[in-house]
Amino acid sequence: MGYDVLGRDDEPLSPTGKLFLQQDLYEVINCVMGLETSIDVEAIKVELKESAMIEHPRFCSLLVRDQNGNEYWRKTQVDLDKHLIVLEGRVGEGDDEEEIVNQYVADLAVSSPLDTDKPLWEFHCLMAHKCGVLRFHHALGDGISFMSLFLACCKRVGHPNQSSTLVSSCPSNLSKKSHSKSKVWNFVMVVWYSFLYITNFLLKTLWIKDRKTAISGGAGVELWPRKIAIAKLRLEDMKAVKRAMAGATINDVLFAIISCGLSRYLHYRTPKVQEGLKVTGIAMVNTRQLPGLQELSGMMRRFSKSRWGNDFGVYLLPVHCNESVATSLDYVKRAKEMIDKKKLSLEALFSHFVLAITTRLFGSKVTSFLYYRLVCNTTFLVSNVAGPQEEIRFAGHIIKFLRVNTSSLSHALQVNMVSYAGRADLQIMVAKDIIPDPEFLAKCFEESLMEMKDAATKLQS
Repeated sequence: MGYDVLGRDDEPLSPTGKLFLQQDLYEVINCVMGLETSIDVEAIKVELKESAMIEHPRFCSLLVRDQNGNEYWRKTQVDLDKHLIVLEGRVGEGDDEEEIVNQYVADLAVSSPLDTDKPLWEFHCLMAHKCGVLRFHHALGDGISFMSLFLACCKRVGHPNQSSTLVSSCPSNLSKKSHSKSKVWNFVMVVWYSFLYITNFLLKTLWIKDRKTAISGGAGVELWPRKIAIAKLRLEDMKAVKRAMAGATINDVLFAIISCGLSRYLHYRTPKVQEGLKVTGIAMVNTRQLPGLQELSGMMRRFSKSRWGNDFGVYLLPVHCNESVATSLDYVKRAKEMIDKKKLSLEALFSHFVLAITTRLFGSKVTSFLYYRLVCNTTFLVSNVAGPQEEIRFAGHIIKFLRVNTSSLSHALQVNMVSYAGRADLQIMVAKDIIPDPEFLAKCFEESLMEMKDAATKLQS
């Protein structure tokens, strides 16, 4: 990218946007859509031309740099022919359609940056596989922002004039009607847990590294070849487990599944692994004042409490592997207790603040260095974005499934969940030279959920 003279209407990038442009943390989000019918490229082109996506300021702006190396957004005319990438033939060998698409997306995650000569998004049409891959740079926005924009471009199947029903957000852990004594105690807990978790965050960033295991990555692993497997979960099964544990959320159940599944997998790979071994995951947390997905029009308002962009922090979530548990529901209980404490703390807000202030004071390269160390010192990444509860159609194509991943990090394991129309698919992306059997790991996650569901059914009967 060359240097440009700054224009009057050019808009500077946010600190997070600058972070995701750094080489070590270059992040592109890949959204995979399985379609029921063959792809009509012209219909997609017409839909995009008339959609909110083309009108959105981030999706019709070029990334430019001034003479000082500062990045800006500059409005431009969108040429859809440059953004639609049509692949007529098969993109891989073999008979397993899902495996072929997974490998195509895994390859995109390692070696396919977006062209800066156009706005930072593109749509890949895999004609032979009835599949589309919508790619956009993380500097444009986060998963919450993108899902809100994408749903504004879709229609409900059978109800074309109705918008999709979004999954309701989780209630707050702190009751507004609590007595003064409870408020004082809650304040003490907020201070204590914030101190514990922020201290741990700083130590993880600067010094303490997870012990080496069969799923550990490290510096340089972001360049290693990737492989993808899918753990296919039912949202109703996760809700059944959630109902068995008072006050639990889907995120609690998700992390319990990951904890149980990773314990199984590590025991399989290294049967003599020390009991009590702990590995750490990075979980992306929405830090907007209004949780959950919002209507796009609301996110675009100037003083919105759920604004568009990258508005997230992180939780560091430890997984205690191979510890003895009485039942599989103990994983849910432990996950809920830990995440409730995380919610009381200011860890997510602190990590968000550190990113912004460090970038402003020392530049995005320093922030990139610190966050790269944090990723290298932890073991895996997990994210969860709630999608629509009903089936939707895009440009006349009914969508069978939605799956998401991002560009590879120095983690050897990334787990991204998107719920859609009763499904809750976990896209498991691994460095295949470190984790050669992600299909078995996916099976570990699936079996963990089924055991939790069976235990929940027995508990409630």
